[in-house]
Formats: sequence, C-alpha cells, structure tokens
Amino acid sequence: MGKVNHTVTEFILLGFSQDPGIQLILFVLFFIVYFMTVMGNITLIVLTCTDTRLHTPMYFFIGNLSFLDLWYSTVYTPKIMITCVSEDKSISFSGCVAQFFFSAGLGYSECYLLAAMAYDRYIAISNPLLYAQAMSRWLCVCLVGISYIGGFVNSIILTSNTFTLNFCGDNIIDDFFCDVPPLVKLACNVKASYQEVLYFLMASGVIIPTSLILASYLFIIAAILRIRSTQGQVKAFSTCSSHLISVTLYYGSILYIYSRPSSSYSLERDKIVSTFYTVFFPMLNPMIYSLRNKDVKEALKRFCKIATS
Repeated sequence: MGKVNHTVTEFILLGFSQDPGIQLILFVLFFIVYFMTVMGNITLIVLTCTDTRLHTPMYFFIGNLSFLDLWYSTVYTPKIMITCVSEDKSISFSGCVAQFFFSAGLGYSECYLLAAMAYDRYIAISNPLLYAQAMSRWLCVCLVGISYIGGFVNSIILTSNTFTLNFCGDNIIDDFFCDVPPLVKLACNVKASYQEVLYFLMASGVIIPTSLILASYLFIIAAILRIRSTQGQVKAFSTCSSHLISVTLYYGSILYIYSRPSSSYSLERDKIVSTFYTVFFPMLNPMIYSLRNKDVKEALKRFCKIATS
C-alpha cells in the first residue's frame, strides 16, 4: 500500500465533548444504538439465510447489506464508546490506518451494492415473469463479489494516498474517527494530485453508482406508469420504496461530506453528518427493510415460533 509516513505515531480523537457528564450520556446513546444495530442486522442475516421463503435475489442483497452494515458500525462504534469513558483518547497510527481502510472499503462496497439492488428492483418490476431467470444465483453472487472487490480496491487507493501525506504538525483529530476531512486538516501539505485522487474515487465509488441508481429508477418509473391499475402501480412502487429510502439517506450524507473541496470542510458540522451514516444509518436499515416488509415480518414470526416451541 505504498510508503507510509510515520512522522506522527498516534492521533488523539477529541470526539464530541470533553465534559464527563455529556460523555457518559453519549456512551449510553451509542451503546443503545450499537446494540440495536447488531441485533437488527444479525436478525436479518439469520432470517435471509434460514427461511427458504426469503431465498430470493432481493433478500440475498438485503442479507449482504445487513452484513456490511454490521461490520461498518463495528469499525466505529466500539472505539467511540471507549473514547467516551476512557481518559485515553488516543488511537495508534496503525490503528488509524486499519480503521480508515476498513471503513472506506465497507463504505464503497455499500455504494456498489445499493446500485446492484437498484438493478435488481428494475428487473423485478420491468420483467416480473422472467425475474428468477434474469437474476440468477450466479449473477447475484457476481454482483455482490464485484461490490466487495470494487469497494476494497478503492479503499487501497484512498488509504495508500492518504497515509503518505506528511502529518508533521498537530496530531489531534477533531472528530470521533479517522476520516479524510480531519486528516487533511492535519497534513502539512496536500498536493493537487491528492485532491485529484479524491475526485476520481468520488466519481468511481459514488457518482457512477448514483448514476446507475438514477437510471434504474427512471426505467422503474417508466415501467410503473405502464401498469394500468392504480393498485398495481402502488404495489410495484412499494417493492422498491425501502431501497429508495436507504439510497436517499446514505448517498445524501456521503455526497455532502465528500463531494466538496477541502477548503470548505467544517469539522464541527461534518461530525454530526458523519455520525449519521457511520453510526445511525446501519441501525436504520434493518428497520427500513423489516418494518416496511410483510415477508420479513412473517419470517420473523415463524422464526420466533420455532425458537419458542
């Protein structure tokens, strides 16, 4: 991953507040959120794996999305909770690199996976009779595999370029995790080539998947409008409404944080937005795909019935 700059041996994560009372409240809040995230995503993974009625392409993607969200949250939240209750706010240089690498890899993978899920919804609505043949098991596995590979290739590029920056000054990160904006603030000199790398990764990892999602939904809307009955239109749209909510929430926060030039970064404002997509969004996804989904709720009832019998 290239030559790494060890001018700084550790970083200090300031988090949200230095007040012990507020830190305790934040610890409890993050603990509750993380507990709900773990339980919600594990439940979805178990249901999509064990319930044969959920062995369809859509739930295969949902199960993988839950897997990504589970580990995505785990990269951040435990360290945040430790920082809240511990006097030691430091993270080692290698720990920062590892956190940065896995968070970027999982984040980019989720961008690609959401694009694959949009394509799945397009096929389901435009060609319902040929859906099973068009979205074969082999194709679904390939789309998920490409999402992971593409995500972590992008992460290698981003991590290697970020941690060859010269961190020769202050080692205090005014955030709760190692991310591009606060690390750029600590760099002594950021070359134009690094900004070009960020724009390239933004295009390949976010803009292109976003474009594919928008194109898929344009075709979905066209297919829905061809349905003659209003009831049929509502039913067709309901099958992709959960995915549309996830895409809007996730891409909205990602684009806000990373689509701006470094000169416009506002760490205080960005901390709040980044908390949403790193900590709260992985908790919301299971709710979005379960509370709004009749099949998942019925699968959960069957699972609970079997578990208690």
